Amino acid sequence: MVSFISVNYNGLELTKKMISSIITNVRSCDFEIIVVDNGSATNEAEVLQKEFPQIISIRSEQNLGFAGGNNLALDKANGDLLFFINNDTEILEDNIDKLCKVMEKEPAVGIISPKICFYSDKSVIQYAGYTPMHGFRMKNEMTGYGKRDDGSFDKPGLTAFPHGAAMMVRREALEEVGPMPELYFLYYEELDWAMMFLHKGWLIYFEPACTIYHKDSMTTKRHGPVFTYYMTRSRLIFASRNLKGSQRRKAILFTRYISSSKSWVINMLHGRFKSAGAVIRANADFIRMKRRGEVS
Repeated sequence: MVSFISVNYNGLELTKKMISSIITNVRSCDFEIIVVDNGSATNEAEVLQKEFPQIISIRSEQNLGFAGGNNLALDKANGDLLFFINNDTEILEDNIDKLCKVMEKEPAVGIISPKICFYSDKSVIQYAGYTPMHGFRMKNEMTGYGKRDDGSFDKPGLTAFPHGAAMMVRREALEEVGPMPELYFLYYEELDWAMMFLHKGWLIYFEPACTIYHKDSMTTKRHGPVFTYYMTRSRLIFASRNLKGSQRRKAILFTRYISSSKSWVINMLHGRFKSAGAVIRANADFIRMKRRGEVS
C-alpha cells in the first residue's frame, strides 16, 4: 500500500484539489492519504476531515516546517511505500504504479521521484532528475527545467537527488536512515535526507513513466526575506553536515563571504532592505547553531 503524505499550511483550497486528484485518478494501487495541517491560522485539518472522511487528518498547533510536518505523519502511515507530495500538486493520470513497480524490481532504491511538469503549462518540465551538488557553491540544477516535455528526458535511472514536491520512500529504508532532518525548517531538507540514504547505501531514482503536475510558478522571482533567510541558512547547514575537511571550509567561506555578500548588495540595490537583512540574520543564526553544537 502507498501512504500519500502531504503538509498543508494555510492552503486549504490547494490541498482539497490535491486530495481530489488522488481519489479521482489513482486506481492501480491501494492507498491512504494523510494530511498534516501545519499550524494554519484556522483548524484546516478539521475542515479537510469533514469533507474527505476517508483521509487521515492531523492538526499541529504550530508550524513545524517542511520536515517536521511530514515527520508528524510517519506514525500514522501504514504503507510499505510512503509518497511525500506537496499540496500544490495534482495527479492527473493513474501512473503511481510505475513507481511502485520500480521499487519492487529494484530493492536497492530507497527514494524515487517521478517527472514533474508545471501545472500552468503541462508541456513544460520542472524536474527530470537532479545534477550533483556543486563542490562549494552548494547549488545544483534540475535536469530538463523549462524544457518541452517532448520525450527527450524520458530515460529512467539513478539521479543525485529526489524532488521534495513528489518523492516515494521505501519504509524499510526510512526505518534504517531515520526521519527527515528538521533543523532546516525550509529548503534543502530532502537533499540532506537523500545524502543520508546514499551514505547508508540506498539509491535515488528518477522514473519519467509517472508524471506529477506542480503549481509552482516558472517565472516568480523569489527575493522575499523568508526565502532569502532560509535558503542562505540552509546552504550553510547542508555544507556543514555533508562536507568534510577543506571542502567544507571552502563551501562555508564561499557562502558566507561571496554568495551572501553578493545577495546583500543586489537586494540593497533593488531596495529589498528586509531581504538584505535576512542575509545577515541567516549567517548570524548559522554561527549560533555551530556554537550550540547543532551543526558540526
